Amino acid sequence: MIDPQTVGISSNQFIYRISIPEPANHLLHVELAIANWQHDFIDLKLPVWTPGSYLVREYAKHLQNFEATDADGEKLSWQKISKNHWRVNNGNSSQIKISYRVFCNELTVRTNHIDNTHAFFTGAAVFMYVPEQQKQSFQVEIHVPQENWQIATALPNIANRSNVFHAKDFDTLVDSPFEIGIQEQHDFTVLGKPHRFIIWGQHNADVQRIVQDTATIIAVEAEIFGGLPYDRYEFILHAGNGFGGLEHKDSTVLLYNRLGFRKEESYLQFMNLVAHEFFHTWNVKRIRPKALETFDYDHENYTGSLWFSEGTTSYYDQIFPLRAGLYDAKHYLKLVSKGITRLQTTFGRNVQSLYESSFDTWIKLYRPDANTHNNQISYYLKGELVSMLLDLIIRDQTNNLRSLDRVMQIMWERFGKDEIGFSETELHEVIEKVAGIDLTDFWNNYLYGTKEIDYNYYLDPFGLELRSARQDVPFTGLTLKSKNGLAEVEKVEFSSPAQKAGLSTGDSVLAIAGIRVTADSFNERLKDFAIGDAIALTIFQQDLLKTVEIVLQEPVYTHFELVQIANTSPVQETNLKLWLNI
Repeated sequence: MIDPQTVGISSNQFIYRISIPEPANHLLHVELAIANWQHDFIDLKLPVWTPGSYLVREYAKHLQNFEATDADGEKLSWQKISKNHWRVNNGNSSQIKISYRVFCNELTVRTNHIDNTHAFFTGAAVFMYVPEQQKQSFQVEIHVPQENWQIATALPNIANRSNVFHAKDFDTLVDSPFEIGIQEQHDFTVLGKPHRFIIWGQHNADVQRIVQDTATIIAVEAEIFGGLPYDRYEFILHAGNGFGGLEHKDSTVLLYNRLGFRKEESYLQFMNLVAHEFFHTWNVKRIRPKALETFDYDHENYTGSLWFSEGTTSYYDQIFPLRAGLYDAKHYLKLVSKGITRLQTTFGRNVQSLYESSFDTWIKLYRPDANTHNNQISYYLKGELVSMLLDLIIRDQTNNLRSLDRVMQIMWERFGKDEIGFSETELHEVIEKVAGIDLTDFWNNYLYGTKEIDYNYYLDPFGLELRSARQDVPFTGLTLKSKNGLAEVEKVEFSSPAQKAGLSTGDSVLAIAGIRVTADSFNERLKDFAIGDAIALTIFQQDLLKTVEIVLQEPVYTHFELVQIANTSPVQETNLKLWLNI
C-alpha cells in the first residue's frame, strides 16, 4: 500500500483512468487528466517500443478516437505532429483531459489483449507521456466491467483507494503491465518476500508443482546476488497458444501453450522460461548496457551488448534448473547439444557476428525473411554458447575458484545496485579480470568475428567432446514444409545446389525425376540417388511449371551431441562435477 499523503496524490498532475465498458469489442478506454498545466500547448507521445522487446512496434497504429477537452468539457483543438506525437492547443486552460481508445486483440507478452474474460495491457502500448515530464508521478484508476474481475499489477495500490495505483515515474508505469479479469492467484513466499502466480486461461498445469519449482529457482538465483532486490514480485502467466516472456523489474509476463505442461520435457521448457525471465530481475532490468540506462521511447536504443543481456541469461536459464535439481546433468547436456545443433546448422553464423546480431536486432531478428537463415544468427543462441565458453574459461583458469557467477556479482555491485549503465569495455574488463587472462582473441573471433567455434578446445578440460553426425541423404540445401498438399520451399541455403539451380523460398517442389514427392517423402526419395548425380526437379515458381537440374552434394553435418570422453582424468572429472553440480 502507498500512503496518498506521502506521494501527494491529491495534487497529482497526471491521472489515468482506464475502463473496458464492452470487452467484446477489444477496446480499452483511456482518459488522462492533466492538472496545473502552465503552457499554451501540450505535447503527448506514445512509445514506439517497450523495453525488453527490441523492435519498433508502432503501438500508435492501434490508437483511435483521440480527443482533448478543457475543465468545462469544451473541445480543444489538436493536431498530429508525427506517427506517435499529438499536440493539443489548450490556450488558457490549465486543466486538460485527453481521451482515446486502444484496440487490444493481440495476445503476446509485449502487446494488448481484451476479451470477455480479461484485459491485459502493456504500459508502452497504452500510456502517453509528456516529453520532459517523465519523472513526474502517475496515478492509474482501473474501472472493471464485472465484479468478478480482479486486478494484478506490480504497481503499489494507494491506501483507501480501491483499484487505484501509483507509479513514481513513467519508466515505472511502462514497466508494470496490468492483468485484469478472471484469474487464478497463487501466493507464496521466498526469502521472506511475497510472490504471486497470476494465471489466466484454461490449462493442464500442476500449479503447486510450478509454484514449488519456481520458489526453488528464485532462491538459487538470489544466492548469487545475496538476496532479492524488490519488495514483492508477480508472475503473470497467459495459458493460451504461443510461447514467450517479457521481463519487468518486479514482475514478468509469460505466454505458454495451455496444454503444454503435462509432458515432462515441455514442462521443463516452461521452467527454463521462468528461470530466464526471472534472471532478468538483475541482468537487464538493473544491470543494463549504457544505451539502455535511459530509455528513448521514440527511437531504437542501439547496443552491441544484448549477447550478454539476453545470451548470458539464456545460458543461466538452463543452469539454474540444473542447480535447483529440476533435472540432471544428462538433460542439461542434451539442451546444450540442441543449441549447438541449431547454431551449426544456421548458415548465417558465417555472415553475421554476435556483436552485429545484438546491434541490428531492431531491423533483423524480429523481422525474418527468406534470407534470414543465410545472413543472421540469434544473439540469444550464440550468446548463450559464448557465455558457456566464458564460464568454462574462468573455471579452467582459476581451478574452479571462480566462475561466470563472479562476473555477475561484480556487475551487480558496480552497475546493477545503482542502475548505472555499463559500457562494452567495462563489461570486457570485468570478465577478463575474473578470468585472469587477456581475452582479445576470444572477442575478435567469437564476438566481433565469425570464426567457427572450437568447442572441443574449451570442453576438453571438463572431459567432454562434441561429436557430429551427417545427414543420411545427399545435400540439396532445401528445407521444405507441407502447404496445401504441396512441398513448399521454406529455406534455401546460400551457395547450395538448390540455390545454384535457381530455387527460391515459396517455390513448390512437385517431383524428382518425374516421380511425385511431398515434404515428408522428399529426403527418402533422395536416397535413390548418389552424390554427384544431376537430378531433375519439377517445381512451380511464380505459378509457372518448370523443371530444373540440381547436382547432389556430400551430406552435411546436421546433428551435434556433447558426450563424455572415455578414460577422463581425475582433474577432468572434478571440473565436470563442479560445473554441473554432479
